[in-house]
Amino acid sequence: MQALIQKLYQRLAYEFAGLRRISPEALLAVHRYARISSIGASTRIENAVLTDAEINWIDTILTADAKPTAFDANRSLIENKLSKDRERSIEEVAGCREMLHLIYEQAAELYPLTETTVRGLHSLLMRHFKQAGPYVGRYKGVFNSVIEQNRTTGETRTVFETASPGPITDAAMADLVRWYNERIRVEPFSVQVICQFVFRFLAIHPFQDGNGRLGRALFLFSMLQSHEESLAGLAPYLAIDRQIERHRSEYYLVLNQCSQGRFSPDPVHYNFEPFIRFMVKMLDLALDGIQVSLDCFEKTQKLSESATRVLGCFKEYPEIRLTMSLIVRETDLPRRTAGHALSQLVSFGLIQKYGQGAGVRYQLVF
Repeated sequence: MQALIQKLYQRLAYEFAGLRRISPEALLAVHRYARISSIGASTRIENAVLTDAEINWIDTILTADAKPTAFDANRSLIENKLSKDRERSIEEVAGCREMLHLIYEQAAELYPLTETTVRGLHSLLMRHFKQAGPYVGRYKGVFNSVIEQNRTTGETRTVFETASPGPITDAAMADLVRWYNERIRVEPFSVQVICQFVFRFLAIHPFQDGNGRLGRALFLFSMLQSHEESLAGLAPYLAIDRQIERHRSEYYLVLNQCSQGRFSPDPVHYNFEPFIRFMVKMLDLALDGIQVSLDCFEKTQKLSESATRVLGCFKEYPEIRLTMSLIVRETDLPRRTAGHALSQLVSFGLIQKYGQGAGVRYQLVF
Protein backbone atom coordinates (compact mmCIF):
# COMPACT_ATOMS: atom_id res chain seq x y z
CA MET A 1 0.00 0.00 0.00
CA GLN A 2 2.72 2.49 0.94
CA ALA A 3 4.51 1.92 -2.35
CA LEU A 4 1.26 2.71 -4.18
CA ILE A 5 0.77 5.91 -2.19
CA GLN A 6 4.36 7.02 -2.68
CA LYS A 7 4.08 6.46 -6.43
CA LEU A 8 0.95 8.62 -6.50
CA TYR A 9 2.69 11.41 -4.61
CA GLN A 10 5.66 11.32 -6.97
CA ARG A 11 3.26 11.87 -9.83
CA LEU A 12 1.39 14.60 -7.95
CA ALA A 13 4.67 16.47 -7.45
CA TYR A 14 5.56 16.10 -11.13
CA GLU A 15 2.13 17.22 -12.40
CA PHE A 16 1.97 20.12 -9.95
CA ALA A 17 5.33 21.41 -11.16
CA GLY A 18 3.98 21.19 -14.71
CA LEU A 19 1.13 23.60 -13.90
CA ARG A 20 3.64 26.46 -13.92
CA ARG A 21 4.17 25.94 -17.65
CA ILE A 22 0.46 26.30 -18.47
CA SER A 23 -1.06 29.67 -19.30
CA PRO A 24 -3.69 31.16 -16.95
CA GLU A 25 -6.28 30.97 -19.76
CA ALA A 26 -5.61 27.26 -20.29
CA LEU A 27 -5.73 26.54 -16.55
CA LEU A 28 -9.06 28.33 -16.30
CA ALA A 29 -10.41 26.18 -19.13
CA VAL A 30 -9.11 22.95 -17.53
CA HIS A 31 -10.73 23.91 -14.23
CA ARG A 32 -14.05 24.52 -15.97
CA TYR A 33 -13.84 21.17 -17.78
CA ALA A 34 -13.18 19.47 -14.44
CA ARG A 35 -16.02 21.30 -12.70
CA ILE A 36 -18.60 20.56 -15.39
CA SER A 37 -17.48 16.93 -15.60
CA SER A 38 -17.70 16.56 -11.82
CA ILE A 39 -21.21 17.99 -11.69
CA GLY A 40 -22.36 15.74 -14.52
CA ALA A 41 -20.73 12.55 -13.31
CA SER A 42 -21.68 12.88 -9.65
CA THR A 43 -25.34 13.49 -10.47
CA ARG A 44 -25.44 10.71 -13.09
CA ILE A 45 -23.98 8.21 -10.62
CA GLU A 46 -27.20 8.85 -8.67
CA ASN A 47 -29.23 8.30 -11.87
CA ALA A 48 -29.67 11.87 -13.11
CA VAL A 49 -29.75 12.09 -16.91
CA LEU A 50 -28.17 15.36 -18.08
CA THR A 51 -25.08 15.15 -20.29
CA ASP A 52 -21.94 17.23 -19.74
CA ALA A 53 -22.83 19.29 -22.83
CA GLU A 54 -26.24 20.12 -21.36
CA ILE A 55 -24.68 20.98 -18.00
CA ASN A 56 -22.14 23.18 -19.77
CA TRP A 57 -25.06 25.07 -21.37
CA ILE A 58 -26.78 25.49 -17.98
CA ASP A 59 -23.53 26.67 -16.41
CA THR A 60 -23.01 29.23 -19.17
CA ILE A 61 -26.51 30.65 -18.61
CA LEU A 62 -26.08 30.84 -14.83
CA THR A 63 -22.54 32.23 -15.02
CA ALA A 64 -23.77 35.04 -17.29
CA ASP A 65 -26.39 35.94 -14.68
CA ALA A 66 -23.91 35.55 -11.77
CA LYS A 67 -26.47 36.40 -9.06
CA PRO A 68 -27.36 34.13 -6.10
CA THR A 69 -30.87 33.93 -7.60
CA ALA A 70 -29.58 32.96 -11.07
CA PHE A 71 -31.16 29.51 -11.14
CA ASP A 72 -34.56 30.68 -9.92
CA ALA A 73 -34.53 33.52 -12.46
CA ASN A 74 -33.60 31.23 -15.35
CA ARG A 75 -35.41 28.07 -14.26
CA SER A 76 -38.22 28.29 -16.83
CA LEU A 77 -35.76 28.88 -19.67
CA ILE A 78 -33.67 25.88 -18.64
CA GLU A 79 -36.61 23.54 -18.08
CA ASN A 80 -38.27 24.51 -21.36
CA LYS A 81 -35.01 23.94 -23.22
CA LEU A 82 -34.21 20.56 -21.67
CA SER A 83 -37.85 19.43 -21.14
CA LYS A 84 -39.93 19.24 -17.98
CA ASP A 85 -39.58 15.46 -17.60
CA ARG A 86 -35.95 16.03 -16.57
CA GLU A 87 -36.86 18.47 -13.82
CA ARG A 88 -35.23 16.58 -10.94
CA SER A 89 -31.98 16.16 -12.88
CA ILE A 90 -31.93 19.91 -13.55
CA GLU A 91 -32.54 20.64 -9.86
CA GLU A 92 -29.77 18.26 -8.84
CA VAL A 93 -27.34 19.83 -11.29
CA ALA A 94 -28.16 23.36 -10.07
CA GLY A 95 -27.63 22.38 -6.44
CA CYS A 96 -24.44 20.45 -7.13
CA ARG A 97 -23.09 23.39 -9.10
CA GLU A 98 -23.69 25.84 -6.23
CA MET A 99 -22.16 23.46 -3.69
CA LEU A 100 -19.02 22.96 -5.79
CA HIS A 101 -18.64 26.70 -6.35
CA LEU A 102 -18.53 27.18 -2.59
CA ILE A 103 -16.07 24.33 -2.14
CA TYR A 104 -13.66 25.60 -4.79
CA GLU A 105 -13.78 29.13 -3.42
CA GLN A 106 -13.86 28.60 0.35
CA ALA A 107 -12.76 25.07 1.32
CA ALA A 108 -9.29 26.16 2.44
CA GLU A 109 -10.84 28.79 4.73
CA LEU A 110 -13.32 26.37 6.32
CA TYR A 111 -10.77 24.51 8.44
CA PRO A 112 -11.35 23.20 11.00
CA LEU A 113 -14.33 21.38 9.54
CA THR A 114 -17.57 21.61 11.51
CA GLU A 115 -20.83 19.72 11.32
CA THR A 116 -22.44 23.09 10.56
CA THR A 117 -20.30 23.28 7.39
CA VAL A 118 -21.32 19.76 6.37
CA ARG A 119 -24.98 20.62 6.93
CA GLY A 120 -24.53 23.85 4.99
CA LEU A 121 -23.06 22.00 2.01
CA HIS A 122 -26.02 19.63 2.09
CA SER A 123 -28.39 22.60 2.14
CA LEU A 124 -26.76 24.04 -0.99
CA LEU A 125 -26.85 20.67 -2.72
CA MET A 126 -30.56 20.13 -2.07
CA ARG A 127 -31.86 23.71 -2.08
CA HIS A 128 -33.59 23.54 -5.48
CA PHE A 129 -35.25 20.14 -4.92
CA LYS A 130 -38.61 21.15 -3.46
CA GLN A 131 -39.45 17.73 -2.04
CA ALA A 132 -36.29 17.86 0.09
CA GLY A 133 -37.59 20.84 2.10
CA PRO A 134 -38.32 18.96 5.35
CA TYR A 135 -34.85 17.41 5.58
CA VAL A 136 -32.46 19.88 3.93
CA GLY A 137 -29.37 20.32 6.13
CA ARG A 138 -30.75 17.96 8.78
CA TYR A 139 -29.57 14.51 9.71
CA LYS A 140 -31.90 11.69 8.72
CA GLY A 141 -34.97 10.83 10.70
CA VAL A 142 -35.63 7.40 9.16
CA PHE A 143 -33.45 4.51 8.01
CA ASN A 144 -31.72 4.71 4.63
CA SER A 145 -29.17 2.62 2.73
CA VAL A 146 -26.68 2.87 -0.10
CA ILE A 147 -28.59 1.59 -3.13
CA GLU A 148 -27.21 0.67 -6.56
CA GLN A 149 -29.69 0.81 -9.43
CA ASN A 150 -29.25 -1.02 -12.73
CA ARG A 151 -29.82 1.67 -15.38
CA THR A 152 -30.97 -0.88 -17.95
CA THR A 153 -33.41 -2.97 -15.90
CA GLY A 154 -34.26 -0.49 -13.14
CA GLU A 155 -33.52 -3.18 -10.54
CA THR A 156 -31.95 -2.07 -7.25
CA ARG A 157 -29.80 -3.76 -4.65
CA THR A 158 -28.63 -2.69 -1.21
CA VAL A 159 -24.88 -2.07 -1.18
CA PHE A 160 -24.63 -0.81 2.36
CA GLU A 161 -26.74 -0.90 5.53
CA THR A 162 -25.98 2.48 7.05
CA ALA A 163 -26.09 4.00 10.56
CA SER A 164 -29.39 4.12 12.40
CA PRO A 165 -30.98 7.59 12.60
CA GLY A 166 -30.91 9.56 15.84
CA PRO A 167 -28.22 9.21 18.51
CA ILE A 168 -26.10 6.72 16.54
CA THR A 169 -25.84 8.99 13.49
CA ASP A 170 -25.32 12.07 15.67
CA ALA A 171 -22.50 10.45 17.62
CA ALA A 172 -20.87 8.99 14.52
CA MET A 173 -20.80 12.34 12.73
CA ALA A 174 -19.40 14.16 15.77
CA ASP A 175 -16.65 11.55 16.10
CA LEU A 176 -15.89 11.63 12.36
CA VAL A 177 -15.50 15.42 12.18
CA ARG A 178 -13.33 15.44 15.31
CA TRP A 179 -11.10 12.66 13.90
CA TYR A 180 -10.80 14.41 10.52
CA ASN A 181 -9.65 17.71 12.04
CA GLU A 182 -7.03 15.92 14.12
CA ARG A 183 -5.57 14.05 11.14
CA ILE A 184 -5.96 15.96 7.87
CA ARG A 185 -3.10 18.41 8.40
CA VAL A 186 -0.64 16.21 10.30
CA GLU A 187 -0.57 12.85 8.51
CA PRO A 188 2.29 12.58 5.96
CA PHE A 189 -0.01 11.24 3.21
CA SER A 190 -3.36 12.97 3.58
CA VAL A 191 -4.92 10.98 0.72
CA GLN A 192 -5.28 8.07 3.13
CA VAL A 193 -7.02 10.30 5.68
CA ILE A 194 -9.34 11.68 2.97
CA CYS A 195 -10.30 8.20 1.78
CA GLN A 196 -11.10 7.02 5.30
CA PHE A 197 -13.05 10.20 6.02
CA VAL A 198 -15.21 9.89 2.90
CA PHE A 199 -15.78 6.16 3.35
CA ARG A 200 -16.87 6.66 6.96
CA PHE A 201 -19.21 9.48 5.86
CA LEU A 202 -20.80 7.21 3.25
CA ALA A 203 -21.12 4.41 5.81
CA ILE A 204 -22.97 6.73 8.18
CA HIS A 205 -25.11 8.18 5.35
CA PRO A 206 -26.23 10.96 7.68
CA PHE A 207 -28.78 12.71 5.44
CA GLN A 208 -32.03 11.44 4.02
CA ASP A 209 -30.89 12.11 0.45
CA GLY A 210 -27.82 13.43 -1.36
CA ASN A 211 -25.18 11.50 0.61
CA GLY A 212 -23.38 10.10 -2.44
CA ARG A 213 -23.05 13.48 -4.13
CA LEU A 214 -22.02 15.16 -0.88
CA GLY A 215 -19.55 12.39 -0.02
CA ARG A 216 -17.76 12.76 -3.36
CA ALA A 217 -17.78 16.55 -2.93
CA LEU A 218 -16.18 16.10 0.50
CA PHE A 219 -13.32 14.26 -1.21
CA LEU A 220 -12.63 17.41 -3.24
CA PHE A 221 -13.20 19.59 -0.15
CA SER A 222 -10.64 17.57 1.83
CA MET A 223 -8.03 17.73 -0.94
CA LEU A 224 -8.35 21.51 -0.95
CA GLN A 225 -7.84 21.51 2.84
CA SER A 226 -4.74 19.31 2.65
CA HIS A 227 -1.42 20.67 3.90
CA GLU A 228 0.24 19.04 0.86
CA GLU A 229 0.77 21.72 -1.77
CA SER A 230 0.69 19.39 -4.76
CA LEU A 231 -2.58 17.71 -3.76
CA ALA A 232 -4.38 20.96 -2.88
CA GLY A 233 -2.93 22.72 -5.93
CA LEU A 234 -4.05 20.08 -8.40
CA ALA A 235 -7.51 19.50 -6.90
CA PRO A 236 -9.30 22.23 -8.94
CA TYR A 237 -8.21 20.54 -12.18
CA LEU A 238 -9.22 16.96 -11.38
CA ALA A 239 -12.52 15.44 -12.52
CA ILE A 240 -12.40 12.49 -10.11
CA ASP A 241 -16.15 11.90 -10.22
CA ARG A 242 -15.95 11.37 -13.97
CA GLN A 243 -13.60 8.45 -13.39
CA ILE A 244 -15.84 7.05 -10.64
CA GLU A 245 -18.77 7.20 -13.05
CA ARG A 246 -16.78 5.17 -15.57
CA HIS A 247 -16.02 2.59 -12.86
CA ARG A 248 -19.42 2.77 -11.17
CA SER A 249 -19.91 -0.97 -10.58
CA GLU A 250 -16.43 -1.30 -9.08
CA TYR A 251 -17.14 1.72 -6.87
CA TYR A 252 -20.17 0.06 -5.30
CA LEU A 253 -18.37 -3.28 -5.01
CA VAL A 254 -15.49 -1.64 -3.14
CA LEU A 255 -17.86 0.14 -0.74
CA ASN A 256 -19.31 -3.23 0.15
CA GLN A 257 -15.91 -4.96 0.46
CA CYS A 258 -14.60 -2.48 3.02
CA SER A 259 -17.32 -3.23 5.54
CA GLN A 260 -19.19 -6.34 4.41
CA GLY A 261 -22.05 -3.95 3.72
CA ARG A 262 -22.71 -2.80 7.29
CA PHE A 263 -22.05 0.35 9.30
CA SER A 264 -19.84 -0.02 12.36
CA PRO A 265 -19.67 2.57 15.15
CA ASP A 266 -16.01 1.57 15.59
CA PRO A 267 -14.04 2.21 12.36
CA VAL A 268 -11.40 -0.31 13.41
CA HIS A 269 -13.75 -2.93 11.96
CA TYR A 270 -13.49 -1.43 8.46
CA ASN A 271 -10.94 -2.57 5.91
CA PHE A 272 -10.13 0.74 4.23
CA GLU A 273 -7.51 -0.65 1.86
CA PRO A 274 -9.83 -1.54 -1.08
CA PHE A 275 -11.34 1.96 -1.05
CA ILE A 276 -7.94 3.66 -0.80
CA ARG A 277 -6.62 1.58 -3.72
CA PHE A 278 -9.72 2.40 -5.77
CA MET A 279 -9.49 6.12 -5.11
CA VAL A 280 -5.75 6.19 -5.86
CA LYS A 281 -6.59 4.65 -9.23
CA MET A 282 -9.30 7.29 -9.79
CA LEU A 283 -6.83 10.06 -8.92
CA ASP A 284 -4.29 8.66 -11.34
CA LEU A 285 -6.87 8.56 -14.14
CA ALA A 286 -8.04 12.07 -13.28
CA LEU A 287 -4.44 13.29 -13.59
CA ASP A 288 -4.43 11.86 -17.12
CA GLY A 289 -7.54 13.93 -17.75
CA ILE A 290 -5.66 17.21 -17.26
CA GLN A 291 -3.76 16.64 -20.50
CA VAL A 292 -6.96 15.60 -22.29
CA SER A 293 -8.59 18.88 -21.24
CA LEU A 294 -5.52 20.86 -22.27
CA ASP A 295 -5.58 19.23 -25.69
CA CYS A 296 -9.25 20.13 -26.06
CA PHE A 297 -8.58 23.74 -25.10
CA GLU A 298 -5.67 24.01 -27.52
CA LYS A 299 -7.79 22.65 -30.35
CA THR A 300 -10.46 25.31 -29.75
CA GLN A 301 -7.74 27.97 -30.06
CA LYS A 302 -6.81 26.66 -33.52
CA LEU A 303 -10.31 26.74 -34.98
CA SER A 304 -11.11 28.86 -38.00
CA GLU A 305 -13.60 31.70 -37.54
CA SER A 306 -16.34 29.72 -39.27
CA ALA A 307 -15.64 26.62 -37.15
CA THR A 308 -15.87 28.75 -34.01
CA ARG A 309 -19.28 30.04 -35.15
CA VAL A 310 -20.48 26.50 -35.84
CA LEU A 311 -19.21 25.28 -32.47
CA GLY A 312 -21.14 28.11 -30.81
CA CYS A 313 -24.25 26.89 -32.58
CA PHE A 314 -23.81 23.45 -30.98
CA LYS A 315 -23.44 24.99 -27.54
CA GLU A 316 -26.86 26.58 -27.99
CA TYR A 317 -28.37 23.16 -28.77
CA PRO A 318 -26.70 20.74 -26.32
CA GLU A 319 -29.73 18.47 -26.13
CA ILE A 320 -30.14 17.45 -29.79
CA ARG A 321 -28.22 16.21 -32.80
CA LEU A 322 -28.11 18.94 -35.44
CA THR A 323 -28.71 18.72 -39.16
CA MET A 324 -26.68 20.61 -41.74
CA SER A 325 -29.77 22.69 -42.59
CA LEU A 326 -30.21 23.86 -38.99
CA ILE A 327 -26.50 24.71 -38.69
CA VAL A 328 -26.59 26.77 -41.90
CA ARG A 329 -29.72 28.59 -40.73
CA GLU A 330 -28.36 29.35 -37.25
CA THR A 331 -24.87 30.44 -38.34
CA ASP A 332 -25.86 32.19 -41.59
CA LEU A 333 -22.85 30.55 -43.26
CA PRO A 334 -22.79 29.20 -46.83
CA ARG A 335 -23.44 25.47 -46.85
CA ARG A 336 -19.97 24.73 -48.24
CA THR A 337 -18.28 26.84 -45.53
CA ALA A 338 -20.35 25.16 -42.83
CA GLY A 339 -19.33 21.78 -44.25
CA HIS A 340 -15.62 22.63 -44.02
CA ALA A 341 -16.14 23.89 -40.46
CA LEU A 342 -17.90 20.67 -39.47
CA SER A 343 -15.07 18.60 -40.95
CA GLN A 344 -12.55 20.50 -38.81
CA LEU A 345 -14.66 20.08 -35.68
CA VAL A 346 -15.09 16.35 -36.30
CA SER A 347 -11.35 15.87 -36.98
CA PHE A 348 -10.54 17.68 -33.72
CA GLY A 349 -12.96 15.43 -31.81
CA LEU A 350 -15.08 18.36 -30.66
CA ILE A 351 -18.28 17.09 -32.29
CA GLN A 352 -19.47 13.61 -33.22
CA LYS A 353 -20.89 12.67 -36.62
CA TYR A 354 -23.80 10.22 -36.79
CA GLY A 355 -25.17 8.58 -39.95
CA GLN A 356 -24.46 9.16 -43.62
CA GLY A 357 -25.87 11.13 -46.53
CA ALA A 358 -29.12 13.00 -46.06
CA GLY A 359 -29.59 11.45 -42.61
CA VAL A 360 -26.31 12.71 -41.14
CA ARG A 361 -26.50 14.42 -37.75
CA TYR A 362 -23.90 16.10 -35.54
CA GLN A 363 -23.69 16.46 -31.75
CA LEU A 364 -21.39 18.31 -29.39
CA VAL A 365 -18.76 16.32 -27.50
CA PHE A 366 -17.89 17.93 -24.19
